[in-house]
Amino acid sequence: MGYDIKAAFELSKERYAELGVDAEKALSTLDKIPVSLHCWQGDDVGGFELTEAGGTGGGIQATGNHPGKARTIAELRQDLEETMKYIPGPLKVNLHAIYLECDKPVGRDEIKPEHFAGWVDWAKQNSLGLDFNGSFFAHPKSDLTLSSPDENIRKFWIDHAIASRNIAEYFGKELGKRCAINLWIPDGSKDVPADLLAPRQRLLESLDTIFAKKLDESKVFEAMECKLFGIGSESYVVGSHEFYMGYAVKNNKGLCLDTGHFHPTESVADKISSCLLFVDEILLHLSRGVRWDSDHVLTLTEEVMAIGREIALHHERMHVGLDFFDASINRPTAWAVGARNARKAILYGLLMPKEKLAAAENSGNFGARLALLEESKTLPLGAIWDYYCLKNNIPASNEWLDKAMKYEQDVLFKRS
Repeated sequence: MGYDIKAAFELSKERYAELGVDAEKALSTLDKIPVSLHCWQGDDVGGFELTEAGGTGGGIQATGNHPGKARTIAELRQDLEETMKYIPGPLKVNLHAIYLECDKPVGRDEIKPEHFAGWVDWAKQNSLGLDFNGSFFAHPKSDLTLSSPDENIRKFWIDHAIASRNIAEYFGKELGKRCAINLWIPDGSKDVPADLLAPRQRLLESLDTIFAKKLDESKVFEAMECKLFGIGSESYVVGSHEFYMGYAVKNNKGLCLDTGHFHPTESVADKISSCLLFVDEILLHLSRGVRWDSDHVLTLTEEVMAIGREIALHHERMHVGLDFFDASINRPTAWAVGARNARKAILYGLLMPKEKLAAAENSGNFGARLALLEESKTLPLGAIWDYYCLKNNIPASNEWLDKAMKYEQDVLFKRS
């Protein structure tokens, strides 16, 4: 006799009900929280930007050389469509500017909505929303961008950011789903600069110029992404957490918290509640840093589960996306593992016995609070998750992996 998902769900639902948790309501809420798939996992952040020398440019560091990466936008969309068969619940797709469609080179300061019309058509066909990011890296002018001391270089990237905002607003209007646009720049220094203030002053002035025009906030959510350090910027990052937090609070903008952009001992989950006291909305980029900002595939760590609890509590003010790029494994599998884990973490948060925890805390019974938190870790989340997959006509358990491996053999391994 095989595993009966529905029967297991009914038993698990009763177990949660004993703690005052409505599992059906949790699944209904989960259906209202989209996760945004980052397109750049599918081609190792190469993009399809045409260069004057011919071929495509773009790119950022990705490790590994597993066969089958997408070589064209058509293949990238094919892989996304296959991946979405493995992920239950609402999805969006997150684009970088280097994923434009054009038949001749287009400067990043000259990109327009028409260069992404194909993505909009595809999104409509698949009932998806689109998110967007300007691409401030892998370019002859990207040593320093919005903080560059060269006024012409700053203007180039300011124009790119403004063009990106217009594209995001176009996505929101065309698709009827709010587009989250994120701004991240690689500006920093390998060693400590002589002047830490001047680059941040230039970045401040650039941002003021970029955001001078107000966009329709019902169509667009704008966020800025901080970083602690990166390769080549180990000692100093212009766009630090303190910088963007201050700018967002002062100018009514959103924050993007990337879970790979902080020190390994920092908890992004802990930052969320503080940030929400001062900014209206937060964009999350879920990643996994291993000793450094390495953008490993998202796994179901204790920190991710803690973030899931925060999303469950504040999901109406949060936008959830993925941001990792692993070229050492099957790329659609990486997407699916990360997205499924993001949704499992949110489900875990939605299934927490919030009322009992609050009652114990408010009465000063911290022993009961601790016990409840620990007991919740071994409640039958898996059975609820399997039923959610079944309900959404998505393969549960290892069935999805069998399909992903077949796709790898039939499609990915045949790409030269």
